[in-house]
Parts: sequence; structure tokens; C-alpha cells
Amino acid sequence: MPTTAAAQKTKGSTAKRDRVVMEHLPLVKAIAVRVHENLPVHVDLDDLVHAGILGLFDAATKYNPDKQVAFSSYAKHRIKGAILDSLRQLDWASRDLRRRHKQVEAATRDLAASLQRTPTETEIAAKMGVEVERWRQMALDLRNVGLVSASTRAAEQEDLPAPDFPSKPETQPDNMCARRQLRELLQGAMTRLPERYQKVVVLYYTNEMTMKEIGGVMGINESRVSQIHKAALEKMATALEEAGIDSIRAF
Repeated sequence: MPTTAAAQKTKGSTAKRDRVVMEHLPLVKAIAVRVHENLPVHVDLDDLVHAGILGLFDAATKYNPDKQVAFSSYAKHRIKGAILDSLRQLDWASRDLRRRHKQVEAATRDLAASLQRTPTETEIAAKMGVEVERWRQMALDLRNVGLVSASTRAAEQEDLPAPDFPSKPETQPDNMCARRQLRELLQGAMTRLPERYQKVVVLYYTNEMTMKEIGGVMGINESRVSQIHKAALEKMATALEEAGIDSIRAF
């Protein structure tokens, strides 16, 4: 029956789309991580990944192989576009919050100039004409979007250290330093690879190309690219071990 044939065709198309999506999930994570590196710390990476997956589904649904464009190249634009759209919708620092931030900055600056010291939260609240509890809520809202420091505190706490608001591990100074050191060691290990091996690593991890695409660029088959990729990682691991690094935990 035609209806059954149409249903089978639709089912097969859906299965193919889902398979393509599963194969390209690492691409979503790579793009989301790259975008996330340039965002305030409060933006959740998982939210970006979720938006990117929706973009990947859209790409898999609309992709037309007749246009002779590699799917991964086509998908990159859809994924990044979906992530950027989600950030616009999220509106993590609304106009209202920005307006309040400017008011807080002005009040704090004026008080600091007249008092010749950092004003307390009670003084800032009075300057802005609000109750202390209202000021605390405003400060919390601004702090949550990274627009105000966590240093303001009550007069009776003036001699105490500023409260500690823990950040994500990847934004803590020691972890940032460790990542930089690891990056430098990886670059050093890369220089010990043959030029062809370096090219495969760069195309795969930096340009986010598939093994098949790399093979097309280098004039070799996909299997050979995979072999070079594996050998390159083994050589880099050996170089890192010689530098005393045998695990990410070393950092």
C-alpha cells in the first residue's frame, strides 16, 4: 500500500537523520566549548550544548547532499547559529539589570568619593532610596549575572574578608593556569611530530574536520588518516610522559 511505503520511507529518513546526529554530537560539544570560553562564567555550558544539538537536528533535517557541501561544514553554521540565538533569547543581562548596574556604580562611586572609603551596603541602600533588604536582592541579581562584585557587606562585617562566592572550576585561577601549562606542553609535543602528523591533528582538533574530509584534503583514504591520528596521539603521549606528565591529574 502507498501509505505503508510512505511510512517506511519516513521512518528510514528519520533513522538516517538520527544516525547523522549521533555521529556529530562531538562537533556540537567542540563548538559550544569554544563559544563558552568567551562568555561570562554564569552561562551554563550544558545550555549551549542543548541549543547546539537542536541546531544539529535542524541541519540533519535540511541538509541537501546535491549541493556538494560536506555535512560537517554545513552543520557548523547551523549549530553555532542556534547557540547564538539561544544566548539572545536568554538575555543574561537584560536592559533593566544594566540600568540598575549603572545606578549602583554611580551611587557607589559618589559615596566612595565623599566618604573616602568603600561604602557599606546600608549606605548604598540609603543613597539609592531603598531598604537594605531590597538592596541585597538587587545586589544578588546583579552578582548572579556577573555585573557586580561580591565585596559589599554590612557595617558590622566591615573588618571581615569579602564573602567567597565559588566559581566553576574552569574559571578558578589555579585551573586556568594549569590549562595554560598543559596547552604549552601539548604544543611542545606537537613540534616533535612529523609535518604530516601535525597537519592531521590540526585539521581534526582545530579545524574540526572529519577523518574523511582530512583524507580528501591530504589525498589519502580515511583509514590512513585514522592510523596517522592514532600514531600522532601515541607520540604526543610519549613526549608528555618524558616531560613527567602521565595524567591530567598532574595539573
